[in-house]
Amino acid sequence: MTGDDRRSTGEGGGRSVDGDGECGGAAAVCVVVEVALSLSLDRSVHNPAYEFPTDFGLVAIDDGFVDLVIAEFERLKMVKDVTIDSSYQLRNLLGKNEKLFERIGSFSDAKKRPGKIFTSMSFSEGEDNNINDNHTTFEWKRELLSNHKSQVTSLFGADSLWSKGYTGGKVKMAIFDTGIRSDHPHFRNIKERTNWTNEDTLNDNLGHGTFVAGVIAGEDAECLGFAPDTEIYAFRVFTDAQVLELTASNIIMVSAIGNDGPLYGTLNNPADQSDVIGVGGIDYNDHIASFSSRGMSTWEIPHGYGRVKPDVVAYGREIMGSKISTGCKTLSGTSVASPVVAGVVCLLVSVIPESERKQILNPASMKQALVEGAAKLSGPNMYEQGAGRVNLLESYEILKSYKPRASIFPSVLDYTDCPYAWPFCQQPLYADAMPVLFNTTILNGMGVIGYIESPPVWHPSNEESNLLSIHFTYSDIIWPWTGFLALHMQIKEEGSQFSGEIEGNVTVKVYSPPGLGETSFRHSTCVLHLKLKVIPTPSRSVRILWDQFHSIKYPPGYIPRDSLDVRNDILDWHGDHLHTNFHIMFNMLRDAGYYIETLGSPLTCFDARHYGTLMLVDLEDEYFDEEIQKLKDDVVNTGLSLVVFGDWYNVDTMVKMRFFDDNTRSWWTPVTGGANIPALNDLLAPFGIAFGDRILNGDFSLNDELIKYASGTNIVKFPSGGYVHRFSFYDSSESGATHSYLAGVKDNADSAILGLVEVGGSRIAVYGDSNCLDSSHMVTNCYWLLRKMLDFTGKNVKDPILFSNSVKLETPLHQADDQLPSRRTDLNFSTYSAVLGKELICRSDSRFDVWGTKGYGLQFRGRNRRLPGYKAIDLGMGLNSSSDSSILKGPKVVNKNKEVSSGNKFLGLLYRDDLDAPVVFPSHWLVPAVVAALGILLLLNFWRIRQKKRRRRKGSNSSGRFSNL
Repeated sequence: MTGDDRRSTGEGGGRSVDGDGECGGAAAVCVVVEVALSLSLDRSVHNPAYEFPTDFGLVAIDDGFVDLVIAEFERLKMVKDVTIDSSYQLRNLLGKNEKLFERIGSFSDAKKRPGKIFTSMSFSEGEDNNINDNHTTFEWKRELLSNHKSQVTSLFGADSLWSKGYTGGKVKMAIFDTGIRSDHPHFRNIKERTNWTNEDTLNDNLGHGTFVAGVIAGEDAECLGFAPDTEIYAFRVFTDAQVLELTASNIIMVSAIGNDGPLYGTLNNPADQSDVIGVGGIDYNDHIASFSSRGMSTWEIPHGYGRVKPDVVAYGREIMGSKISTGCKTLSGTSVASPVVAGVVCLLVSVIPESERKQILNPASMKQALVEGAAKLSGPNMYEQGAGRVNLLESYEILKSYKPRASIFPSVLDYTDCPYAWPFCQQPLYADAMPVLFNTTILNGMGVIGYIESPPVWHPSNEESNLLSIHFTYSDIIWPWTGFLALHMQIKEEGSQFSGEIEGNVTVKVYSPPGLGETSFRHSTCVLHLKLKVIPTPSRSVRILWDQFHSIKYPPGYIPRDSLDVRNDILDWHGDHLHTNFHIMFNMLRDAGYYIETLGSPLTCFDARHYGTLMLVDLEDEYFDEEIQKLKDDVVNTGLSLVVFGDWYNVDTMVKMRFFDDNTRSWWTPVTGGANIPALNDLLAPFGIAFGDRILNGDFSLNDELIKYASGTNIVKFPSGGYVHRFSFYDSSESGATHSYLAGVKDNADSAILGLVEVGGSRIAVYGDSNCLDSSHMVTNCYWLLRKMLDFTGKNVKDPILFSNSVKLETPLHQADDQLPSRRTDLNFSTYSAVLGKELICRSDSRFDVWGTKGYGLQFRGRNRRLPGYKAIDLGMGLNSSSDSSILKGPKVVNKNKEVSSGNKFLGLLYRDDLDAPVVFPSHWLVPAVVAALGILLLLNFWRIRQKKRRRRKGSNSSGRFSNL
């Protein structure tokens, strides 16, 4: 809309409205004006919106001139649509004494905030904002009152599609919830109701199913749904459906992401599945609702990295919907936000002609329209908001011209886009680090099944970008509608001093079988844009390695919570990852100048010379013998230090935590404690350190800091010369209490819980409780203590409080081995373990040079086994053209020799990948020696055979001569 166009609108009779007027009041109504490009204001108007484009304007018009002014707006070429809207309040909420430009709409101090934002605009009187002599003024605001019960449909512009005749007609919506009444007055099109519960009724006794249906298809004027003509199929269920089969049958599934926020790693199923549209919740100020669950998905842990979830967010607080019988009410939650998106989906489906729907609409194409049309919010990261807030009209524009194609979500990873790109933007890349994994979702709108046509390719944008080496793992088959593409990113060794940005694109070609009436395969090229920050390799003292491999989460077994005081969350299911329930700790360590990497493979799969400290926190799995031996060597000979955080472990308490699970119809007993103390004791035994089986609770003070000790364990063995801190606690292991430490017994003697000791050139710090690092159920944090422990292990900085002579051990703290905590003998732990009964192998989250091997130092080469969920790894060929082909020809020795000896190549050709048992070759000098020895033996054998043949010939000739005599 140009300045001249705007003046002509004013001349059309629009009269200004007082700033205290309200849209929909007696004096005025409000209309939403959707502008094709922008609203440009005169320079004479003191308005911060002058320099910036906008998509929407809100205009207040006197009742007597509504039709005339709307008609004038619609005649303007740059105006796309005009809709009456009553959900915005136009009084000056800033107050007359506040600065005019302090915060106006999407502007703050005359600077535009990022993200697509609905910008309201009103006419009001004002001395500085006069456009012409008819006193028409523009005042920019963005104020949705949180206590104002708005029509959620108008917030997404549903009125615009209704005016075009799209109301959800001939769209079938299945609602899996608590049911619905057949004669409910809010619904015009209830087609079918079925009951899948053990209750003998089809009606809704709770109200949730009715509310959800009302948000989608209600027609009551007080609580309008998005698509009132949608056909409703109400399934009264409260169990999980066969989600993959549903989506494979071209059913678009929308599901709430869960109400376990603000905790990370708390996505609910089935919303965390890639073929389901997972919806999070926001409030009217575009803030992530506190109850909305956060990502990432955790199915891929420990060997992979989680996907971005939720997919989108929608308003989920104080939403109006239908009551059980009649009338409306408000509810909050992601189960309210998900029907908002379901209603949007129904409305969007009705946009496509019925004859074309089977060719165009499917779970992938609908998700493409939603995530590509979503408005990215300013502030939340990708694991909080996904693609952003649903934008109905943008998604409508995408679907109008949609052609079946494949795409990648997210389509961009930009380290400069913080905080959205957290945690990636929090820590730059550098050489000699563990691979950084980024897991994306392939959305295949071409068909329910698809395939990767050829390996993905990295296209650097400049010479410096060649320093990035990427390996890929991806779905063999894209089904149903979705797959994954994971990037494993490393900076090459020659980039160890590089500082700057790396940019380029990753492309992957996807194909699917022909559609109906087609004869040729469908093809599509997906593009993922990368913009990464790189720094010189940090010093060893500030580099930390986090052991993810030995963490077990629920499912597959009953892995109990770490704090027995928590009754409403009995399972340890948040992932125990740096970027889920330990994300606050991760941010703290980065702010403190530490660089922390993740190891999702055994302890043999990292080079200890690169790290100052290995962190072992809240671990539940066992250890390979090779891991125990290598870690001992790393600490004693390589200078690696350890920080260990344990948790409770008591067999008697575990047995008392047994419960009957109605879903599986079986008894569940914890397979381990908060941590696997017997396994940790085996790992720490070479250093004379062991934990006990007490369950300690209480508060203690250290360095004037009050710390909550929540179901922690005690230290029972520690070497002399170390420093051990003891405090008095309640011990619930003796009383058998499983819920509250108040039921425990006050221990008369102080219990050792913190120990620090030097081991040669290395250092070890152990603590008996991880709850003060875990944001899931934290009462008080102990980040300050962790920093002092890391300063000691990484930099040999000794805090006077921790290293007071009063806590120094003159004699070892000792307990007999037969009195240490023992393993349970009544279960098969190998069912849940990645160690017991499994092969030791470095997986795709390790450095490229040890993929598929036993790791560093041991120099094993094992069978090239196919990893579940990943493409087969060829140890003799690079996985991508951007990678050095030499790095996968065999495991590197500890001295990082870049050249591969001919002897090693010979063994590779001799044995290749068909060995049933690993072949050991301790070092490269032995290979040519063995080959030479074999050659000499072969020559000797050949010479001896020839000698024997000559003797036989001589003997036969002489006997023949004697017989003739």
